[in-house]
Amino acid sequence: MIAHRRYLAILLAALCGLSVSCDGSRTKTSPGAVVINGAGATFPAPLYEKWIEEFQKQHEDVIVEYQAVGSGEGIKRFTANAVDFGASDAAMRDEEMAKVERGARLIPATAGIIVLAYDIPGLGGNLKLPRDVYADIFRGEIELWDDPRIRKANPSLNPPRKEIVIVARQDSSGTTFAFTNHLSVVNAEWRDRGPGTGKVIDWPGSAMLVHGNEGVAGRIKISQGAIGYVEYGYAKRAGLPMAWLENKAGRFVEPGEASGDATLKNTQEQMPPNLRMFLPDPSGETSYPLVTYTWLLLYETYPDKDKLSALKSFVQWGLTEGQRYGDPLGYCKLPQGVIDSALAILAEIKVQE
Repeated sequence: MIAHRRYLAILLAALCGLSVSCDGSRTKTSPGAVVINGAGATFPAPLYEKWIEEFQKQHEDVIVEYQAVGSGEGIKRFTANAVDFGASDAAMRDEEMAKVERGARLIPATAGIIVLAYDIPGLGGNLKLPRDVYADIFRGEIELWDDPRIRKANPSLNPPRKEIVIVARQDSSGTTFAFTNHLSVVNAEWRDRGPGTGKVIDWPGSAMLVHGNEGVAGRIKISQGAIGYVEYGYAKRAGLPMAWLENKAGRFVEPGEASGDATLKNTQEQMPPNLRMFLPDPSGETSYPLVTYTWLLLYETYPDKDKLSALKSFVQWGLTEGQRYGDPLGYCKLPQGVIDSALAILAEIKVQE
């Protein structure tokens, strides 16, 4: 009976010009709509989902589908020609791009900050973490919240004598890459003795490993004594407190849209022509120390003219009109110079001859 109802629902949707997703929701489409498939990073997924929702209101002849499977899996599917576009917070390296038969181009779509969110009962205020302290927390060298180094940086707070529990990503993650790339730059012990930089890390001790940014935020929410790295918007929506981190200038900076925007403004002139720029330790008095661009991965050529036209339309919309949806979701608006450079690269992508 259930299967029969499902069949009738799909049939009715087809007759009415609707598509039925696997969760039973309905999205208005038009006959002969062009379908674009993408997969990758969880970091920007809430923004991409908003883009898709708003874009499809204006373009009923295009269906954009995006699977938030993590940056590593997104690169894997893109390289295997299994999607129309990929997405990653870890920009593809030259050797990775060389494996893409149709060529690869990187388009920065948005940027965001990575925060250290926590659940510390009875703390009594905003936690401030010097860069050497949070590096040693994630190295497993600082194991208790009332450690003297944490107390020294927070004399007005009351950290409990409670074990620190690390929450980290289990899947191949661009967020992990950005976080560990930062730690490798600011901490010689992390760089030289490990764990080092990567999308997947062998975390020390008894770290709790979960999938996706949403998994990290959710686990911290229910785990007293926990601390984990997560995209700001996820932590904000979960209502998690976030540590103020010491930046390169020696100032403790509050995580938020303002500090993220300031970081991009302070560093935008450093963007190279290939638009692959990491910000492992940004300069500037007002810069937040953990900021990353996140990229759409596009092929240099597409065999289907209609699909390419639809894809270009979607990406161009995201780089222009779509930028205004970033701030409410906790993302940073791209500097205009970066947008202009991204649009120039987008214009170079062509139909396969």
